[in-house]
Amino acid sequence: MRSFHLEIVTPDGLEFDGQAESLLVRCDEGDVEILASHADFIATLGTGRARLLLDGSERYASVSGGFLSVKGGEVRLVATTFEFAEDIDLDRAVLAKDNAEAALANPKSEIDERVIKAKLARALNRINVAGKI
Repeated sequence: MRSFHLEIVTPDGLEFDGQAESLLVRCDEGDVEILASHADFIATLGTGRARLLLDGSERYASVSGGFLSVKGGEVRLVATTFEFAEDIDLDRAVLAKDNAEAALANPKSEIDERVIKAKLARALNRINVAGKI
């Protein structure tokens, strides 16, 4: 299978820089799979699981927020959060889920409720990607 250059960046720095055969990621408009020779493309990222095909092996990650761009065959994923499944601290994710569920019982404002729901979605996604739901 043909490959393309993929760079994954977060506010914490470079998470991945190398060749990939496929990237499947959740965008705001739905899931998108990028393969070699994909047309130029840009989209905002939602919260969901990413699947990367690297040297014929699948790797999964939890992703939320940011954008995905393809330009001239170069693929860049700039994410608010990105964690490979094996790097997810499951205990921390479960604690974040429990805290968000407790906070959701009594939000202080409509904005607070939206923030709490986003935190809950990220925690549930991390748990799901870690394969422990």
